[in-house]
Amino acid sequence: MTGKLRFLLNDREVALDQAGASDTLLDFLRIDRRMTGTKEGCAEGDCGACTVLVGRLTDAGLIYEPVNACIRFLVSCHGCHVVTVEHLRGPDGGLHPIQTAMVEHHGSQCGFCTPGFVMSLYGLWMGNPQADAAQVEVALQGNLCRCTGYEPIIKAALAAQSAGGQAMDALAVERDAVTARLRAIRQERVDLTRGADRAIIPADVDDLAALLLEHDKPTLIAGATDVGLWVTKFLRDISPAIFIGHLMKGVEVTDGEVKIGAGVTYTEAEPLIARHIPEALDYWQRIGGWQVRNMGTVGGNIANGSPIGDTPPLLIALGARIVLRKGDARREVDLQDYFIEYGKQDRGPGEFVESVIIPLPGDARIAAYKISKRRDSDISSVAVGISVTLDGDRIADARIAFGGMAATPKRAAGAEAALKGQPWGEAAFEAAARAIADDFTPLSDMRASADYRSAVAANLIRRFWLEQAGEGAGPVRLDYAVGA
Repeated sequence: MTGKLRFLLNDREVALDQAGASDTLLDFLRIDRRMTGTKEGCAEGDCGACTVLVGRLTDAGLIYEPVNACIRFLVSCHGCHVVTVEHLRGPDGGLHPIQTAMVEHHGSQCGFCTPGFVMSLYGLWMGNPQADAAQVEVALQGNLCRCTGYEPIIKAALAAQSAGGQAMDALAVERDAVTARLRAIRQERVDLTRGADRAIIPADVDDLAALLLEHDKPTLIAGATDVGLWVTKFLRDISPAIFIGHLMKGVEVTDGEVKIGAGVTYTEAEPLIARHIPEALDYWQRIGGWQVRNMGTVGGNIANGSPIGDTPPLLIALGARIVLRKGDARREVDLQDYFIEYGKQDRGPGEFVESVIIPLPGDARIAAYKISKRRDSDISSVAVGISVTLDGDRIADARIAFGGMAATPKRAAGAEAALKGQPWGEAAFEAAARAIADDFTPLSDMRASADYRSAVAANLIRRFWLEQAGEGAGPVRLDYAVGA
């Protein structure tokens, strides 16, 4: 073993000589520290009952984000500040403004989920003091309540926002001191075990590259929004595991493209989407819940090769490329070519996804749609990214990529061919919609039947035309918000 696992837990520093790859933050809090305010509900990052805040140092300073403690591995908290509901307090030592508002607006009945709601709203209250009802709804995407209903909780959130007091909050008052304490935790390789369970934290990306040459098939863990379920639901052995969530955070914007590190989370990438691909912002905000977007990474969503990952359809439609690294050697691969077949990707032993290069869409017309059983915080049944470029009144190019329709994310070659060179109009898109039947032979599973998937995929192409056709085409998009 080398080094210690060190992080701050509320107002105290934790230093551990032993920790296993599969140890979760939730179990550490509830079992080891007997901090039972953080609840265990679904154990898969879905219900939000286990929500805590995790503060981490970034180029912009110390930021706090709500995360799911049930699938957050303990080792990934190295160098962070973990804040639980027990740490909340008002300026007078009593209830925090969020807690007070929840009481006054009757935002809790059975109360089991309430600490998680409070922690999500605490993160919003600190980070966005002027949040409106729609922003509150987005913040609560990853929190489920089946007894109180959301209206009183949203009213409580808005009341707490208007009450203010952020400058006097403990996290604001202690920010400089916490920053100094976190900076004192050295970023060096940490190698820990608990029995035969081994966890490694690389010092930097070069150290990661070296580790992957040393170890045969280790488990790479960035946000753990996928791997976490391997442990909590399937009881899989993930040792040795290499934790990389603190690495590959760079973002570089040029005239023609955006290059983002594979470790950039969905939340960190969201401002780039809003600025450069605003048509996909709603789609981006439907990737998991807020807690999942704060943990999950763009590179991880690609590297795991899932046929229902949310980012590949959009990124393939945009013509994205990825940079694969092995040791000091790097190579670029078109993202569409990375996915070979189910469970197989173009990534050799020792290679890892280091960055993603996304061409800026320019004048192309862009859309991304996701169909799922539940609107928020759910896995896709069908997802699609669409990019269409015009030359005058004709379609010069079209890229359409689907997830959930095949064993890998895949382009709709027939639908694209039906569009290219055709006049911009309903007839071309109707032909493209019909071509979907020949492009894919989807499977039936618990999320959707094959017939449903085929019908939905065709209708999403029709929806793109209706949205792009402008006024008079009829309503195709519903904006939602619960009023105060």
